[in-house]
Amino acid sequence: MRLYGYLFFFLLPVLAGAQSALQGQLTDSLGQAIAGAELFLVQKTTLTKSDAQGFFRFDSLAAGPYQLDVYAEGFQGRSLVLQLPIDTVLQVILQPLGGQGPTVYVQAEEGNYGLQQFRAVDWDKMLIGAAKKSSIIKASKLQGNLAANNSRQVYAKIAGLNIWENDNSGIQLNIGGRGLSPNRSSNFNTRQNGYDISADALGYPESYYTPPVLALEGIELIRGAASLQYGTQFGGLLNFRMKRGNKDYKLLWTGQQTGGSFGFYSSFNSLEGQKGKLRYYAFHQYKRGDGWRPNSAFEQHTAYLGLHYQWTEKLSLSLEQTYMSYLAQQPGGLTDLEFRQNPRQAKRPRNWFRVDWAITALDINYRLAKNTKLNFRQFALFAGRQSLGNLEAINRVDYGGPRQLIKGQYQNFGQESRIMHRYKIGAKKMGVLLGGVRLYKGFTTQAQGLANADSTGSRADFTFLEPAKGILNSDYNFPSFNFAAFAENFFSLGKGWSITPGLRYEYIQTQADGYYQDLLVQPSAEGADTLRNEAIYEQRGRNRSVFLLGIGLSYRPKDQLEIYSNISQNYRAINFNDLRLVNPNQVIDPDLQDESGFNADLGFRGRWGRHLRFDFSLFYLAYQDRIGNISTSRSDPENPDLIQLISYRSNIGNARVLGLESLIEWDILRLFKSIKEDKGLLFFNNFSILDGRYTKTANTFAQGKLLELVPPISWRLGLQAYLGNYKASLQYAYTGSHFSDASNAELVANAVLGRIPAYGVWDASFSYQYKALRLGLNVNNLLNKAYFSRRASAYPGPGILPAEGRSIQLSLGWQLGLK
Repeated sequence: MRLYGYLFFFLLPVLAGAQSALQGQLTDSLGQAIAGAELFLVQKTTLTKSDAQGFFRFDSLAAGPYQLDVYAEGFQGRSLVLQLPIDTVLQVILQPLGGQGPTVYVQAEEGNYGLQQFRAVDWDKMLIGAAKKSSIIKASKLQGNLAANNSRQVYAKIAGLNIWENDNSGIQLNIGGRGLSPNRSSNFNTRQNGYDISADALGYPESYYTPPVLALEGIELIRGAASLQYGTQFGGLLNFRMKRGNKDYKLLWTGQQTGGSFGFYSSFNSLEGQKGKLRYYAFHQYKRGDGWRPNSAFEQHTAYLGLHYQWTEKLSLSLEQTYMSYLAQQPGGLTDLEFRQNPRQAKRPRNWFRVDWAITALDINYRLAKNTKLNFRQFALFAGRQSLGNLEAINRVDYGGPRQLIKGQYQNFGQESRIMHRYKIGAKKMGVLLGGVRLYKGFTTQAQGLANADSTGSRADFTFLEPAKGILNSDYNFPSFNFAAFAENFFSLGKGWSITPGLRYEYIQTQADGYYQDLLVQPSAEGADTLRNEAIYEQRGRNRSVFLLGIGLSYRPKDQLEIYSNISQNYRAINFNDLRLVNPNQVIDPDLQDESGFNADLGFRGRWGRHLRFDFSLFYLAYQDRIGNISTSRSDPENPDLIQLISYRSNIGNARVLGLESLIEWDILRLFKSIKEDKGLLFFNNFSILDGRYTKTANTFAQGKLLELVPPISWRLGLQAYLGNYKASLQYAYTGSHFSDASNAELVANAVLGRIPAYGVWDASFSYQYKALRLGLNVNNLLNKAYFSRRASAYPGPGILPAEGRSIQLSLGWQLGLK
């Protein structure tokens, strides 16, 4: 009983939530009081005003971080993040509109937590995050192999993700969640600083470019209910927030050199600073490696320049240019037997992949009034991807001969305009309206045919072999057009309640214009006779008008606790350019239909004192006409007497995914007030349970089967130590066994389809900071586990794509600056 008594008295202050007040005074830069200013405390959804002497006060507040928004006629608005309790009267200085004084922020303690949520209302980023399942990965808090963009470590605290780990270079990001395919993150609306970076947001939403983590301020995700503000995707938003430049320096040089196993080398250098009204950030990264398997060498260049000019206090401009280029050799896939014998073997010495990616963006922010802000965002993408190699089933030997070449070129132009307006609801409440329109024009070309390089060579020659009668396997243009209008409104209801309804209208136009080859070859004594070789021209088009609705509800029973729920409709248009790829391992249904459905979340999140953060949520994802793969058979085109097992891609039917996603972060040293803020021992536990099933389908192969790409259990836990200049981490990632196709095939001879066995991987890292120098050591796959997370039907397969074994990287970083 005495023990229970001690525990009761120990927890009593936390349970009671020691109450305090927030009081302060508003003045201008000359020290004059500002009367009648409106102050909105987001966590309490409460509005108050400053008195004649500029004083204000909020009572009955528990300890913790708070967001305080301040608005005054004729002055710049402020959004402050405060850490209570504050023992003194808070002094807040507001600058007049058009003035040139410094910006004043009172920052809350971030601690060592690497994950945060969106603010309910974020004036700077012009977004409403209330009641959404959101996460912000703080890049500065990450530990691990950042030079190689190791996804297993970077996204360790994002619940429920399925990560394909075959890209050992970290060039491409392959993440999916809630039963969505991880293939090049195509089910997320992928952006950089708020603008699109995927190949074609409508016709081909795959992302071949991923910015280096070393250049990021953070990674922002909104899961599920993101269709209203950002797009229609089932996965939600994935936005890479680039660094904007250090305002404390005129010039700051940051460098990091990393070398490691299998010939890996990365050189990262950035320049940043501020001079007058101009703020800038630029970087270049060179990265190369020989790869864990033979025939998997790569080389990459990535460069970025961001210029941010504060023209006046009302008007700011940002101009950004991104360029990335890489060439990678692809060793191909393995059969199940080959993987068990030796996962490091490679069977395709002649497969190559090349990507060139250029993005230009202009961002304009204008404060129309004290409570109204405008944003205009323009972007253009000029890019291409080229894949070269042997696409035959992996259980067939590559005897040489001409390889298949697929060329895709992308030219996209987009413009988004947004308006955000704050207004009062009665005397104590506030509403925020966010609306906008989007115009998008995409133009994709794609051609497939036999490659050059002396017809039978192995060089990376991305030119077509002159075809007979000038006919390629296929040659198409895929123009697309999109107009969208959206609106969301945050309503403060008082007593901790808020509601956020929204809607989105989409007009989508996709087209296909080109030809495919009708080729009939008959074996003969001399080899083969061509009986028919014709180009079949076609034009296809589809126009849709789609209305999407959503609503979110948030309740804060205590200041640091929140219960949230939301439901949002989703939609995904089919990609015409998938229909005409010639792939001997896969057949695509020419009558594919669009997917539709919705996401719903119910969650409980918050913090307990200074040492514990948590987020528990249930979700339900519903599909109609889900597109998936099933195992089937057909006659071999080269030998009709043989039966060939293939993957058939079609609308399988209706499906649903139920899931529990949870995250706990516990900074053990925060229990002791005597411990300095630069020390911490953070334990995290990220655990998800998912159940995905087909509920209604006319396809007997899939009726009642488990949904593909849905690991029933995803578990990631780790320990991160912050001890002054020393940092260390140990992390474990487990993914449960799941299927790669809708028919739940256990094993297929060509390894394109089949079960993906469960696997668990350990990673460790250590770093030491001495003044301007930083030394780092990373060990990935500490126990050298042999596993795979993907079976590919085409490039970079086909077949099983093994994940990388144990690797070690050593890095040296520095910062040198001029203030």
